[in-house]
Amino acid sequence: MAVPKRKTSPSKRGMRRAHDAISADAFQECPNCGELKRPHVVCHACGHYNGRQIIAVGG
Repeated sequence: MAVPKRKTSPSKRGMRRAHDAISADAFQECPNCGELKRPHVVCHACGHYNGRQIIAVGG
């Protein structure tokens, strides 16, 4: 069984974990209704994507 020869220092541990931070989700304004939406996703408020009505959102 492989066993580390030395204890991993806090510096090395921190360098390894440097890319594990959670990043905030990206949002952009819908050009049709102005609601915030995820990029490359149909707007949940109006149903538009890429300038076209994709899904019918009933009210």
